[in-house]
Amino acid sequence: MADIYEVSVAMDLRDELSEREVAELQWHLGLGPEPERLSIVSHDLGELVTEDHPAPLLGSRGAAWKVGGALISVLVRRDEGWALTARQEIHPDDCDRLGELLDWLATKASDRHRPFDGSVHIGWIRFYEEDRPNPLMVRGGRTVWP
Repeated sequence: MADIYEVSVAMDLRDELSEREVAELQWHLGLGPEPERLSIVSHDLGELVTEDHPAPLLGSRGAAWKVGGALISVLVRRDEGWALTARQEIHPDDCDRLGELLDWLATKASDRHRPFDGSVHIGWIRFYEEDRPNPLMVRGGRTVWP
């Protein structure tokens, strides 16, 4: 038995990302080299850390192990910002770090992802044995895991 979830992120980001932020986001998506300094995802009490062997959080490519289909991540420049799509498999042990990245992405999300209740719709999540996904959102600055 495996504890694997499918996470699908589909969102538009405002045009306010710095070059450093774009480079780090591209690395997390498996689209670029590791930057010298990582700062989007923190660890323990909000202190920024550089791990000995950091790994991209949404950077897997190829055939999915449990959820079927392919694992992808794409970041595309738009006229007014960025379009981001990712489909990945994650283990619950990675939810804290991934949640930090999603929390950060929510601060950059375009208004179309913000319903009236103040949450930010990020995408969907589902346990690999389930047929239906659950909404994945950030509310109050924190990722809400179903």
